[in-house]
Amino acid sequence: MRKLKEKILAEGRVLSDSVLKVDSFLNHQVDPEFALELGREIAGRFAGSSVTKVLTVEASGIAVALTTGLALQVPVVFAKKKKAATQDPGSYCSHIFSFTKQEAVDIYVNKSFIHSGDRVLIVDDFLAQGEALRGMVEIVRQAGATLVGVGIVIEKVFQGGGQALREMGVRIESLAPIASLAGGVVKFAE
Repeated sequence: MRKLKEKILAEGRVLSDSVLKVDSFLNHQVDPEFALELGREIAGRFAGSSVTKVLTVEASGIAVALTTGLALQVPVVFAKKKKAATQDPGSYCSHIFSFTKQEAVDIYVNKSFIHSGDRVLIVDDFLAQGEALRGMVEIVRQAGATLVGVGIVIEKVFQGGGQALREMGVRIESLAPIASLAGGVVKFAE
């Protein structure tokens, strides 16, 4: 997506060979109009897939998941990183490790929100090593639902998470695949 790549180059900051900061428009401050464009683009890539639910993990993926759900006209479910006191006792659960935050967490989705008949599209802001995605794929599997695919805003291809998931047969559509951040320069994958 050309506009996304331009925005990354104009507003993103490379903090290291593995960290790209895009908090001015994607995962801290959200540009709502741009988030709508991202959601429409992801939805368009999965048009005809009969998606019934969009799934993400809190918190940074929620904005784009919501706009994707709007475009597809389906509900959006987000996996919670803490089990709430008000949460039903029946929950799907998966254990993930966040490399950005350097912490392991369990993610939870109430069993009443994803069912065996659902066709689930996972949406997230970043794909790096794939831990969050693996956790969400596991939740879809626990529910007996069908995983239609994964829509990602920015994929750091060089960190290998996408390749591992693709080798498992997961369809991944990345709007801005990045081949390298070496030397402080964003180099997009072809």
